[in-house]
Amino acid sequence: MWPTMQTQVGRFKELEAQLADPEIASNHSKYRAVAKEHGALAKRVKPYFEYEKITSEVESARQMFEAETDPEMKVYAEEELKRLLDKQLQLKNQIEDDLLFDPSEDFESLIVEIRAGTGGDEAALFAGDLYEMYSRYARTKGWKLESIDFSEGEMGGFKEVVFSVSGEDVYRKLRYESGGHRVQRVPKTETQGRIHTSAATVAVLPEPDDSTVEIKDSDIEWERMRAGGAGGQHVNKTESAVRIWYKKGTPDELEVKCQDGRSQTKNYEQAMRILRSRVFERHQQKVAKERADARKNQIGSGDRSDRIRTYNFPQNRLTDHRINLNLYKLDMIMMGELEELISAAQEYDKKQRLGQL
Repeated sequence: MWPTMQTQVGRFKELEAQLADPEIASNHSKYRAVAKEHGALAKRVKPYFEYEKITSEVESARQMFEAETDPEMKVYAEEELKRLLDKQLQLKNQIEDDLLFDPSEDFESLIVEIRAGTGGDEAALFAGDLYEMYSRYARTKGWKLESIDFSEGEMGGFKEVVFSVSGEDVYRKLRYESGGHRVQRVPKTETQGRIHTSAATVAVLPEPDDSTVEIKDSDIEWERMRAGGAGGQHVNKTESAVRIWYKKGTPDELEVKCQDGRSQTKNYEQAMRILRSRVFERHQQKVAKERADARKNQIGSGDRSDRIRTYNFPQNRLTDHRINLNLYKLDMIMMGELEELISAAQEYDKKQRLGQL
């Protein structure tokens, strides 16, 4: 059962041996990378070890139930068998959920970028609404949300907002949010009550540490500059904003600008976090293209240009185009009640990917 899990158990044992290797222990960077992969794998192989144990106990309990002749003891044996079967099913579901997840992608911190698309001021307002939606959801999960950078819209909302979200299972929950989000509603600025269509894009970028993505000083160029936009006297008088160019391994350089913090050092650190996540995203996209055939039935590529949802306010309806799901509770979803929507995406992807396993 689960050949992929057998492979992961073998890898887990290899990593345990490496952690005990003095040569690896003396290499701090290597040891940290091995320890991270070992810890991520431990979360999935331990339930598997427990599943094997429970499966043995189920067989013993079943034999006891079938052999028991005393009525009272038979009732007790039946209850014990049911308890073990329930536990076995719970572990089976947990293992199958874990099999969908590459241990190397078990991230507990993300960087989320929301950008206004077509629609002018209304698109910026919608981008702000999406930010509030994710912020509320993060609070219900007990996650930490940290603002990194933003550019406000003329009428409110954001032309672009970048923030990090960290906490348990954050990537498993938010990984399917990347893509194009379309809104249909009557804008506040519309005097004749006409419905407009606007858009925003969301990118969910796993935040790797420097042992996963190494960026050398020679790979980048950077400059300090004055921050633009609102911010008072401080923003106008100091060169605290930072722009970084990354030129390694691509004809199209990556550019990151950060101006939200008052300190140049803080802005540089935040910009490097964004850059590291974008470099990792580019690598993941390359891997995804190489696995294109295997990805055909999955929930989507995660590319920010893919249209994934429509938010229809007049009908109070949210449509997820990837899984043909309509929920007529858009008002509650915008208040951060995303669990039903996210669970539906997870369940759809689970069925598709388990079929491939």
